[in-house]
Amino acid sequence: MNGKRRGFTLIELLVAISVLAIVAVLGWRGLDSIIRARVALTSELEETRGLQLAFAQMQSDCGNIVDQGTIGAGRQILDTQAGRLSLVRTVFAENQPSRIQVVSYRLENGVLIRRESLATRDLNELDTAWKAATSNGEIGPAVALNSDIDNMAIRVWKESTGWTSDASIAPTPAPAPAPVQGAAPLNPAVPSGVEVALHMRNRGARLVKIFLLGPA
Repeated sequence: MNGKRRGFTLIELLVAISVLAIVAVLGWRGLDSIIRARVALTSELEETRGLQLAFAQMQSDCGNIVDQGTIGAGRQILDTQAGRLSLVRTVFAENQPSRIQVVSYRLENGVLIRRESLATRDLNELDTAWKAATSNGEIGPAVALNSDIDNMAIRVWKESTGWTSDASIAPTPAPAPAPVQGAAPLNPAVPSGVEVALHMRNRGARLVKIFLLGPA
């Protein structure tokens, strides 16, 4: 004799549907949190990459800062202001004589901008570009390096005074070579390093980088 078939009751179906709904909600929340974390991580990675590129460019410019004797002791090669860094660097090109150009980093509406003048060997052109760079003028096309920056603080290092935030730094002529064997000693009044601190809007801490002036 065939046994009596038994199906699911309404209560069992409701319990099963409720369990499936709870699992679906938990799965959706987990997936949503993963997607949000991925988006935030991608944004932070892009921001970090932008800062690395900006700092790498600054390091290149500071490492190739012009020698004071090349342009004369009466001209500045470095100038720092709140939210602005200007310097004169040497440009090297294959099969061409070395030239000089003015480079300016400026914070404009939360965006770190880099501008550079045309490379030249004419000191009059250099003076014009320097005057424009240190008076918030434009010396060349603007290249955006990073955004969402609240402020940029800059300090310079001198052996004689340590870290200072002088608005204008004009290195003095280098001392005469020492009679002993080896290179001439460093002039303690000439800046030998620059510290750049960027405060990001999305981060609580500042990002600080120190650059040597001239070849390491």
